[in-house]
Amino acid sequence: MKQQNTIIDVRTKEEFSGGHVEGSINIPLHEIPHRLAEIKKMEQPLILCCASGNRSGQAMAYLKRLGIECNNGGSWLKINFN
Repeated sequence: MKQQNTIIDVRTKEEFSGGHVEGSINIPLHEIPHRLAEIKKMEQPLILCCASGNRSGQAMAYLKRLGIECNNGGSWLKINFN
């Protein structure tokens, strides 16, 4: 399957290492403010995911306030098996 969007997984490094969407980028939620320059260079719209959709929803709200086009993909498992 060809990945058409940049997928950012905002779970912790430990959670990410336990399984993730192939080709996704791990940027834990607490690191997002410190990695904005990197995020802004990524092809948009971004798809954000986590375990349940809560943390990715927080990340989406924050990034949208900064003008970054992104969507909350919810659980990484949902994205992985679509």
